[in-house]
Amino acid sequence: MTRQSFFSPRFLWLLLAAGSASLVIASLALTAWQNLHPCHLCIFQRLLYLLLAGVALAAGLLVPRPPARWVGFFALPLAAGGLAVAAYQSWLQAQPPGSVSCVGGELGLIERLVEWLGQLQPELFLATGFCEEVEMTILKLSLANWSVLGFAVCLALAYRAWRPTPERRLFSS
Repeated sequence: MTRQSFFSPRFLWLLLAAGSASLVIASLALTAWQNLHPCHLCIFQRLLYLLLAGVALAAGLLVPRPPARWVGFFALPLAAGGLAVAAYQSWLQAQPPGSVSCVGGELGLIERLVEWLGQLQPELFLATGFCEEVEMTILKLSLANWSVLGFAVCLALAYRAWRPTPERRLFSS
């Protein structure tokens, strides 16, 4: 594989699709294996990774046609939104125990969406935990912290695929 094809928009879109889908599969496997209780924000991030995988796959299959850029554009706000949600959850988890809670008096838009999806597809979207609780750490990072990193990588890949850099010649003839 040449350097040019490695950084081609098609390769980057397909890499983003595979990576996002892999993160969803990993979250489902960890939930079942470790008996985790995902919260509304966890489930919403899972949904964003699923949407990101679908958008990236569509853009990768459409390259080099012009609609690929239009479809691929939607990966940018999805990844940025996921980054914001994961960062917020990480912030919640960093607060002293009992000082903050993700459970409010009335369900917000995200919670209502997750509740609705949980009724339709409970094995994928049922929220049973609390956002401020850290149920599992890997290398001293919570799963929300890892999701921040995951969405940051997704955002960088999506931007690079959507706005490829022109080829530069090292040596001109």
